[in-house]
Amino acid sequence: MKKVLKKVYQNFGMMGIDPIMIMQRCRGIPYFLRNFRRYRTMQEGSRFLVNGKNFYYASYDRFNSAGKATGHYFWQDLWAARCLYNKGIIDHVDIGSRIDGFITHILPFCRVTYVDYRLVNQLIPNFFGIQASILALPFKSHSIHSLSCLHVIEHIGLGRYGDSIDPYGYEKAANELVRVLHKNGVLFIGTPVGKEKLCFDAHRIFDPKTIENIFSTLELKEFSLVDDRGQLIQNSNFETARQCDYGCGLFIFRPK
Repeated sequence: MKKVLKKVYQNFGMMGIDPIMIMQRCRGIPYFLRNFRRYRTMQEGSRFLVNGKNFYYASYDRFNSAGKATGHYFWQDLWAARCLYNKGIIDHVDIGSRIDGFITHILPFCRVTYVDYRLVNQLIPNFFGIQASILALPFKSHSIHSLSCLHVIEHIGLGRYGDSIDPYGYEKAANELVRVLHKNGVLFIGTPVGKEKLCFDAHRIFDPKTIENIFSTLELKEFSLVDDRGQLIQNSNFETARQCDYGCGLFIFRPK
């Protein structure tokens, strides 16, 4: 039953409908009305008076947590940022990862050249954006010492972001990442892992061995996992990852 409800919830989410959020917003209405009445009876002499034209209903926030410290992006971005910091990396190239996640984490100590298929229009210190495809990276071969691509290759070739349809897009993306990596460089990869399948047109879920194979000219130095509970398992193994429906594999590769 739990899996059925989860699937129903996911299907609503695909249509931009969040049933839990709708329930919470409805649940907050009585609190809003009560607080409104109380404030109005106490506002005499205040600089800030209740005005119906400026309502901004947010009483449902009382049912939300203070923040989310779990899941793929939370642990993936923190994991990768910690790796760069611990290695003393101050100049880094990233392909398509989240600007408001991993990139934000590393900007205080690292210069970032960022490549994305979509237009990059950010004016941020230490940040240099380039619009380009992961299938044709604007770098010389073997020129990048520190390179990352987090939660990206699973999308390549599915058309989700306006790119061309290509069932082998993820392999071509891997080849291009390998091409630009320096012989003494390090590559950080984050991607969904578990029971291998295609969820068109959102993403692929890889068996972790598939990722190791498409980067076969590199040596896998570390594999960590964000499991289905949304928790990080440092130095995990492929068999544990294969038990996931939608885990996140975190790979560190170096040239052999």
